[in-house]
Amino acid sequence: MRWFYRCPVCGASYDIEPGRYLCDRCARDQQRARPLAGVLEAEWEGDWAPADGEIPLPVERSWFPSIPVGGTPLWAPQRLREELGFPGLFLKDDTANPTGSLKDRASLLVAAFARKFGIREVALASTGNAASSMAGIGAAAGLAVTVFLPASAPQAKRIQVLQYGATLRQVEGSYDVAYERSLEYTSSGPALSRNTAHNPLTIEGKKTAAFEIVRQLGDAVDAPAAGAGDRRSQPFGREVAPDHLFVPTGDGVILSGLYRGFENLLRLGRIEGMPTVWACQAEGSSAIARALASGGFGDPVPSRTIADSIAVDVPRNGAHALAKLTRYGGRAVSVSDEEILAAQYHLASRTGLFAEPSSSAAYACFRKVSGSIAPQSRVVLLVTGSGLKDIESAARGLGSDRTAPSGA
Repeated sequence: MRWFYRCPVCGASYDIEPGRYLCDRCARDQQRARPLAGVLEAEWEGDWAPADGEIPLPVERSWFPSIPVGGTPLWAPQRLREELGFPGLFLKDDTANPTGSLKDRASLLVAAFARKFGIREVALASTGNAASSMAGIGAAAGLAVTVFLPASAPQAKRIQVLQYGATLRQVEGSYDVAYERSLEYTSSGPALSRNTAHNPLTIEGKKTAAFEIVRQLGDAVDAPAAGAGDRRSQPFGREVAPDHLFVPTGDGVILSGLYRGFENLLRLGRIEGMPTVWACQAEGSSAIARALASGGFGDPVPSRTIADSIAVDVPRNGAHALAKLTRYGGRAVSVSDEEILAAQYHLASRTGLFAEPSSSAAYACFRKVSGSIAPQSRVVLLVTGSGLKDIESAARGLGSDRTAPSGA
């Protein structure tokens, strides 16, 4: 079995090695203030005989640091199911990852790659979650981590970065400014770039959530069924794709990673079809939703939303994500900050799961379009980050009428 990178646009292939980030041919077409051109995907050739539950990844497991990333719960929110009339509603809870967000999946694979090739430093830009994630995973892997973080990033995420021992370089400006600074840094030294979409492993790491979802859905479907034991005796049991998957979307990498996972599962014959994937965006940062509606990306619009984790002016993986949405009939929906904060409280007060605003956007989007979805559908909401990462926004959502007095 051999792994390599392939460009989904021109078909060029490249070895997976340090310094390889984008397609040489397509990157020449990069336009200013537009999503990245030349984003690569990891592919394999040859026979693959996986162990039960194994996920195909381009870095051997022996290089992974000893920190328990992935395997997060998929659970049934009973009160929410009953209230909304969706008995097949599930929450994929990636707040259970070590640093509290789904970004650990990408950071783990990047850290493993760095260890394999003897790279000692990883650098990236982030609105907060990717930074704290890479800092935490880097601590477990023995890597130096340098993060470029906008000054507006929530304090909790900044504290996480520093607690993990990473170097924090504050940027006066947006995430997009921080992104450019980080690329300048990695291009002038030996540090490995973990920047979203720029490093294909960020997409590859996030696909693992798709593999977990279909296995866990299969278990949930099989659990009450007679004869389920016969199916579970097979190598992968019964794997079931959701009918609808709601994904918080900013730069587009989580969405593309999930699509990549489902593409792998289709190739392996382990699911029968592609789910309807919904790109869930804040109205104040909705470039991908606008591009899906219009057919392409226009001039960037400055982002303005309380959901910092999905706040970007230029979605770096936007063109790649848009191609997936278009090819597979994906959908996009955007919601206001007020709808996000209301959804955050509703989700927490009905399920006990406290999600940050970006994750709450997925629930807000589901509530907005639920009337167009058959009630018996299998629906998964991807919860990507803990609400404890941004207490100030949560307090704003509560308002004075629900805020406990000091000393209560």
